[in-house]
Amino acid sequence: MRKDEIKQTIEYYNKNAESFVKTTKDVDFSEAGNIFLSYVRDGGSILDFGCGSGRDSRYFLEKGYDVSACDASEAMCRLASEYTGIMVKKMYFEELNDESKYDGIWACASLLHLSEEELNDVIVKIKRALKLDGVLYASFKYGIGSREKNGRYFTDMNEESVKKWLSDAGMSVCKIWISGDVREGRDGEKWVNVVGENREQM
Repeated sequence: MRKDEIKQTIEYYNKNAESFVKTTKDVDFSEAGNIFLSYVRDGGSILDFGCGSGRDSRYFLEKGYDVSACDASEAMCRLASEYTGIMVKKMYFEELNDESKYDGIWACASLLHLSEEELNDVIVKIKRALKLDGVLYASFKYGIGSREKNGRYFTDMNEESVKKWLSDAGMSVCKIWISGDVREGRDGEKWVNVVGENREQM
């Protein structure tokens, strides 16, 4: 079942890549981005984990960070590569196998497509890929449980569930906050944002 859901979600982005880029690349995410960067050393290495349009990668590059980016959608990888000027790798989240490589991992509205079990597996890989004192930023639609909407699968989180997700993996929670959706016409939607720190190696 999950294979079909994953395939369906990725196919959604392949089919809608251009419209998705058009509606997201100019959205102002600087509040969350700057909170994340406040925990990352200047010029440090960042992985944009599920980069979508490449908007955030480009922002970090312009601020002098060493940025790598990946996405599971082939169409998104192509468009993001064009937009950022860097090669965006086609990769599934569970394929992350780096060790102590990144000062920061940025997962903006991307990990939310994983099931709870997959999230628990991937946070272990994220922790391993982070340097000591490296940080993760992740955001989820605010709520509880899993659902399917318009051809995409979502796992929603709230303050308690996102804190438990990080803590169970041995990550320290630096900051949790709630934000509104900054896209046009999404005023009623809420997101939970979290920054967690890797304070001990695996």
